[in-house]
Amino acid sequence: MINVLFFGPVAERSGTRQIDLDFREGLRWQDVRDTLRARYPEAFEIVSIVAVNGQRVGEQETAPLTDGAEIVFMSAFSGG
Repeated sequence: MINVLFFGPVAERSGTRQIDLDFREGLRWQDVRDTLRARYPEAFEIVSIVAVNGQRVGEQETAPLTDGAEIVFMSAFSGG
């Protein structure tokens, strides 16, 4: 199982904070993103930060996910 978390405005636009997806060999975080982008296009318009298992990942990082992985999608934020 892959645990997907949405934070802040991304969660608001998707209408959920968490989704569990079935794991399959060779699955990459980009595959998860592409699947969820089709389901929640408005939420993914503002995604700018992605973390896999607590580590921020870049667009080009393509290592396969492991069963039990956690992916976080969030937008940039500022505080004051």
